[in-house]
Amino acid sequence: MSRCQQPLGSQVPNQNEEDFRENQNTSGNDSSLRSRAVQNRGHGKAKQDEEQVTIELDSPRNKEDAKDDQETHPKGYLERKYGMIRDFYQKHKTTFRYIFWGILLAGYLAVVIAACALNFHRALPLFVITVAAIFFVVWDHFMAKYEHRIEELLSPGRRFLDSHWFWLKWVIWSSLILGVIFWLIFDTAKLGQRQLVSFGGLIMYVILMFLFSKHPTKVRWRPVFWGIGLQFLLGLIILRTGPGLVAFQWLGKQVQTFLEYTDAGASFVFGEKYTDHFFAFKVLPIVVFFSAVMSMLYYLGLMQWIIRKVGWLMLVTVGSSPIESVVAAGNIFIGQTESPLLVRPYLPHVTRSELHAIMTAGFSTIAGSVLGAYISFGISPTHLLTASVMSAPASLAMAKLLWPETETPKITLKNAMEMEMGDSRNLLEAASQGASASISLVANIAVNLIAFLALLSFANAALSWFGNMFDYPQLSFEIICSYIFMPFSFMMGVDWQDSFMVGKLIGYKTFFNEFVAYEHLSKLVHLRKEAGPKFVDGVQQYISIRSETIATYALCGFANFGSLGIVIGGLTSMAPSRKRDIASGAVRALIAGTVACFMTACIAGILSSTPVDITCHHILENAFASSLSQNTTDMVSCCQSLLSSTVAVGPGEVIPGGNHSLSSLKNCCELLKPSTLNCTWIPDEL
Repeated sequence: MSRCQQPLGSQVPNQNEEDFRENQNTSGNDSSLRSRAVQNRGHGKAKQDEEQVTIELDSPRNKEDAKDDQETHPKGYLERKYGMIRDFYQKHKTTFRYIFWGILLAGYLAVVIAACALNFHRALPLFVITVAAIFFVVWDHFMAKYEHRIEELLSPGRRFLDSHWFWLKWVIWSSLILGVIFWLIFDTAKLGQRQLVSFGGLIMYVILMFLFSKHPTKVRWRPVFWGIGLQFLLGLIILRTGPGLVAFQWLGKQVQTFLEYTDAGASFVFGEKYTDHFFAFKVLPIVVFFSAVMSMLYYLGLMQWIIRKVGWLMLVTVGSSPIESVVAAGNIFIGQTESPLLVRPYLPHVTRSELHAIMTAGFSTIAGSVLGAYISFGISPTHLLTASVMSAPASLAMAKLLWPETETPKITLKNAMEMEMGDSRNLLEAASQGASASISLVANIAVNLIAFLALLSFANAALSWFGNMFDYPQLSFEIICSYIFMPFSFMMGVDWQDSFMVGKLIGYKTFFNEFVAYEHLSKLVHLRKEAGPKFVDGVQQYISIRSETIATYALCGFANFGSLGIVIGGLTSMAPSRKRDIASGAVRALIAGTVACFMTACIAGILSSTPVDITCHHILENAFASSLSQNTTDMVSCCQSLLSSTVAVGPGEVIPGGNHSLSSLKNCCELLKPSTLNCTWIPDEL
């Protein structure tokens, strides 16, 4: 058969085989091209492939394989023992923890007992701190376990008070008012009439706040009277009792010593001559150091514990809401923008009166971070610490008087007392975060002082230029402030001759900030300590110790127009839905915070008494009344103090300082014969 006559079936398979080979070659070429493309694309995604590999290694299937591998390889002896010990520890972890803390506590108590045995006077602060800590720890555990039983036990007494409260409250208030009146009578007879001026100023500020109240007919007087009463009680304990004064003086010295450790970091960073630039390299580093310490205390939970205790005290006494009490307590230690963070989740739900009280508490107190800076100026640490504590109840009293509560608070006590521990993972990170957080505060203080002092200089030059047109070139910002705030400073109990200078300081604080005011006050303190002439060319150089004390309390707050913008911006960022309420109540809160500081100064004026002045009254009157007066050291010192505080305008116009008599002044002048005072100008006493 010829080739063309071959059967069709024998030819088809050959053609199919050729087509199959061609298709196979084609597919092989296509697959090789695709593989190259995949490789090229995969080269740019190496990180994604690595992540995918990592994820695949953690897949459940791989874990099961690893488990099978572990089963095939038996554990060694050490590994089995380690597992047994770990399981035993997990089972008895609580017991081990109690044993560990028990050993530490026993060791600490042994150290305290040994220190007290060696020298109890030296170990007294450690002993008091230990006893207080043990008391509060036991109290917390006791109240957490038996709180409901105590409430049931006291419920009959509470029902009795509720049923007879209508007439009982009048008895209590009448007794308190009579007690205050008799106390003022005896105190005035002992110390003089200056305390009455401060008491009159306290009444005046309460009346003014009531007249300008948002809702005068809805004022609840319990927060007002309890706030002022708690403020008075704190001042009485600290300023008039021996143990209270000694305790706060000791605390002030310890704070001052503690802040001096800032010098180690400042000298290392800025060099040994860092004090040549006192404010920048001496004062501002204190803010950094204190901020780091506060952050560490927050990490440990100590600050939250203290704030809860102080807030609870104001809640049960003043009768303020839980939110207001917590924020007011927090403002004793932290700033006006940090304290609302304690209750940040609840800010959108607070009432307008509560929002006003939150802002007032921020304006009437200062932060612990800047407290150290004021102490470094030379301001008394005892009075600064006292003012920080006393201003907290005063802020609630003035806030509730100027804007009474007309709504029902929604936040309960349990919710308000819940505070976060912070986001730091360890103590060193907390210190680092606190130091870093102070950068903005330090920068804000520095740039504001530069701007405000420059503006003050420009304003004085402009006012002097304007006053020169009317033949009065002495016109300045200080003179204007002295006349505006002089009545307020005098009603706090400041001596009349010092009221103009204290008015200037209040003007600095209100229109600029408290840093400028305290900086000027520190200059007056240094001039007084140098014992130079009180008047130079008719210009007063410094003020008395009593006026310095009252000014320290009056300036101790963030109530200034610069802080107004800070508060509005800070609270608006935390609660944007309350922006309109925040803006509408900010100015009222500024006024309430300012008056709260003034009331703290009035309390200080009522309670403060310069021991040197009291002693000098007795020494001078008795010494010159006797014909055998001697030139003793105490008498000379008292005469120097009297002459330095005396105002002499001309013949017959001489005002003795310190509420001394003209006869004592004349005898001191004849004894010391000062060059700054003509003794013939002193008139005979009528």
